[in-house]
Amino acid sequence: AIDMLMKFGDVESAERVFRSIKAKGANIYGALMNGYNLNGESWKCFKIFEEMKEKDIIPDEIGWNILIGACSKSGMLHHCQYIVNQIPLHIQNKIRIQSALIDMWGKCGSIEKAKNVFDLVGDRDTITYTAMINAFALNGMGSQAVELYREMPNNLRDHVSQICVLNACSHAGLLHEARTIFNEIS
Repeated sequence: AIDMLMKFGDVESAERVFRSIKAKGANIYGALMNGYNLNGESWKCFKIFEEMKEKDIIPDEIGWNILIGACSKSGMLHHCQYIVNQIPLHIQNKIRIQSALIDMWGKCGSIEKAKNVFDLVGDRDTITYTAMINAFALNGMGSQAVELYREMPNNLRDHVSQICVLNACSHAGLLHEARTIFNEIS
């Protein structure tokens, strides 16, 4: 019910349903936090996370991903670092979390931290590469985005990674590189 109400933008009703549930698990908290992200109220996720901590409820991988998403939207480095410091290592080593962290650090302007996470990823996939290409693009590092795109195995390239690298070229004024990549795609 929380998820459905949030998708319809009825945050107040979703919060009422949430408060009415006696035994809340990580999935119930996650549904509420995800709804806040969907409805532009990501800052509320941090309050919910503190409530979870008080009740000794540890987010699952999905919950951590939602919290990382809230950090990405907030752009507040201290929130980002605080949340990252809370994530258990066995969760931090999961590729979806690592990709989300790359995206988060890139959106918050901490390209060095994004690159550090990227360098730790052992078996990179399309999402991981694309997150790092986009992080470079968002931070005015078009040449680095193109260089990483060139290093990316061809079988991992998709329309999203192509759009990200072309966007990086556009913002950095790399017309020749953009034209070359566009011609390769066509």
